[in-house]
Amino acid sequence: MNWGVFEGLLSGVNKYSTAFGRVWLSLVFIFRLLVYLVAAERVWSDDHKDFDCNTLQPGCTNVCFDHFFPISHIRLWALQLILVTCPSLLVIMHVAYREAKEQRLRETEGDKYRRIYPNPGKKRGGLWWTYLLSLIFKAGVDVVFLYIFYRFYTNYTLPRMVKCELPPCPNVVDCFISRPTEKNIFTLFMVVTTCVCVALNLVEATYLIGKRCHEHLQARG
Repeated sequence: MNWGVFEGLLSGVNKYSTAFGRVWLSLVFIFRLLVYLVAAERVWSDDHKDFDCNTLQPGCTNVCFDHFFPISHIRLWALQLILVTCPSLLVIMHVAYREAKEQRLRETEGDKYRRIYPNPGKKRGGLWWTYLLSLIFKAGVDVVFLYIFYRFYTNYTLPRMVKCELPPCPNVVDCFISRPTEKNIFTLFMVVTTCVCVALNLVEATYLIGKRCHEHLQARG
């Protein structure tokens, strides 16, 4: 995956976001994406190779590793980052659709055409709903992945040693996880930043709804 292109596309949503949205983007790129690329990916690069069990039985180590690590942290985080940032691209695409529609009208009716969207990036009408639903979707994705991590890795932590008795292991064997403390620190960091991002999305959604209700009340008054 070309993360550089991915980041370049998402950076365009800055000019269509509120202040809360810009803070959210900064958290995603600096504290989640960059940490994932620079540090976390390397920490988990040896998780299978250095997963040692005190047995020489062929296949036992692989079976135990698959049992305790059904899905790698790294792959889950990659999927989470993709899903949580895609709604921002939908906002950009919606604005691009508005701009293209304005361009077509200008070409067919001339410079004196009646503008449908005086400011294509202004959150009104369908774009307001697209932006609001994107916030709800992003918060929902993060909450779902927090639950998945909690179910797979209780309390988001890894023990130093696990006991495994799955076939073809001859008996109960002890298996040792490589660098559990370091992995737990990165996991806790990602969990905390995810919770902050969820809070920002909910605050921004509340702000948008409150602002729209205030505008409606002013219009009626």
